[in-house]
Amino acid sequence: MRNSPLSLRFPHGLLALALFLVSLAPATPPLTAQQPEHYDLLIRGGRIFDGTGNPWFRADIGVRDGRIAALGLLAGATADRVIDATGRYVSPGFIDIHSHADDGGSGGRATIRNDSTHRKAAPNIVSQGATTVVVNQDGRSAWPIAEQRATLERQGVGPNVMMMVGHGTVRGMAMGDDFRRPATPNETARMAALVRQALEEGAVGISAGLEYVPGRWSTTDEVVALVAELAPYDGVYISHERAEGADPMWYLPSQHEGTPPTLQDAVAETIEIGRRTGVRVVASHIKAKGVGYWGQSASAIEMIQQARDEGVRVWADQYPYPTSGTDGRTVLIPRWATDDEDAASAAEARPPADMLEMRLRDPETAALIRTDITHEIGRRGGVNRIVVFEHPNEEYVGKNLGEIAAERGEDPIETAIALQLEGDRNRRGGGRYRGFSMSEDDVENYAGQPWVATASDGGIAWPGDGPVHPRFYGTFPRKIRHYALTVGALSLESAIRAQTSLPARIMGLADRGEIREGYWADLVVFDLEMITDQATFEQPHQHSTGIDHVLVNGEFVVEGGRIVMAVPGKVIVSRSGGRPTS
Repeated sequence: MRNSPLSLRFPHGLLALALFLVSLAPATPPLTAQQPEHYDLLIRGGRIFDGTGNPWFRADIGVRDGRIAALGLLAGATADRVIDATGRYVSPGFIDIHSHADDGGSGGRATIRNDSTHRKAAPNIVSQGATTVVVNQDGRSAWPIAEQRATLERQGVGPNVMMMVGHGTVRGMAMGDDFRRPATPNETARMAALVRQALEEGAVGISAGLEYVPGRWSTTDEVVALVAELAPYDGVYISHERAEGADPMWYLPSQHEGTPPTLQDAVAETIEIGRRTGVRVVASHIKAKGVGYWGQSASAIEMIQQARDEGVRVWADQYPYPTSGTDGRTVLIPRWATDDEDAASAAEARPPADMLEMRLRDPETAALIRTDITHEIGRRGGVNRIVVFEHPNEEYVGKNLGEIAAERGEDPIETAIALQLEGDRNRRGGGRYRGFSMSEDDVENYAGQPWVATASDGGIAWPGDGPVHPRFYGTFPRKIRHYALTVGALSLESAIRAQTSLPARIMGLADRGEIREGYWADLVVFDLEMITDQATFEQPHQHSTGIDHVLVNGEFVVEGGRIVMAVPGKVIVSRSGGRPTS
């Protein structure tokens, strides 16, 4: 034993004891002789963005029973299906916390709640890497939530779905048609009971549309009373706030007295609701709309950051485009100037152009019309950022209001009137226009904040549906390609985080939004050189490129760049399971 290595380290008594204990150990085969792990799917050699904001690392991912079973260098592992991700990046599936994939009502072509495969599979959503959508936004939801949930579970869906309950929906149920006023205590109590019912049936929070009917007449106290109901259920409040610029979209200087709420007022209200209830709150699709309001993102950001520093659980989301409006139907002429209020029905109403011509004959009324047009031009981004997309005079298509006015040698206000009178006389505005009402500087400023999640504000779309915003097809690749890689508003790692773990945290998802063992296998495999949004305002129905594979709960919804029209999504309820947690 004198020359034994063991004798150099152990006294003789301890050595004897060690050898005795080794003799008692069960015989096990060497590690190399163990059976290799077997998975349903093995993604090999990918560059992993885990969703937390960390740099990528190289690893394999083993998927079994819909979940990530292993993450690491899985040498020797086998699988029913192997994906070679060499040279590709793998991230968690993107989570869209403000989606119009379902808006309540009875369904239809624009909703995922539809037995048609090309609606319920949500091809325009999953093709951009989105694997979970949060629906029933802007205060609108189906009712009852239990029925909506049952329909989605029965028919199947492509992405996972989380359902909000709409503040506007419960307000309408409690107040009927008499909603143009603050609610009474009894009406607020009725709304609260409806909110509790919805939460118990599977809703994960409340959405509000405080710029819309009927939410715009609510008070902060009313909203606080309802949001407080979320606390025992660990719910979240997502608000389309009362204003997104200098004033709400309903405000017209000729029609409304007093001082309208601004973006800052709206953000302050959302913060107050979060402070008073302790609930997670979100300022949705945050922006600074209107040429006279550009640059105001800085003050909104300062307000939210200060509140967060004080402990208020407040976030925001944004879509990465400088223009709002789903279908690009900006109308510069006020509705009151084109509506036929004397018509017994819409079929009997006189054309908008006829009504405008009649009202312009009165000098006082004409002056009010021009005042409102001036206001709307500024709110929509100014004369050089309001673009014609459809008009009977095809020479105008693709030009902005300023260019057309210069060609005609007239004031842009008169051009807006002429576009109505010389255009489609039965269509408000005479054509289709889009206002690019946000500054790219503000969009980039918001994008760079670590508490701003990416969201589409888009719904289900299919070629032939007509005009839609490009965000319906390109939101998440655009955040990566344009705002991270091209203009550098945020890092690539931060862009991934903004649409994975950040929205998962906001929504209270404990097992999605990251690539981690035990989490659901919602995954995106993409080519960083090729990932690009292709949808444009002229041709919006175009899927993004560079997305190789998308998995929802371990099943392919995009495979080899092909949308497979699968429906493996789940309806996700809160961690409380619809039961109070306290």
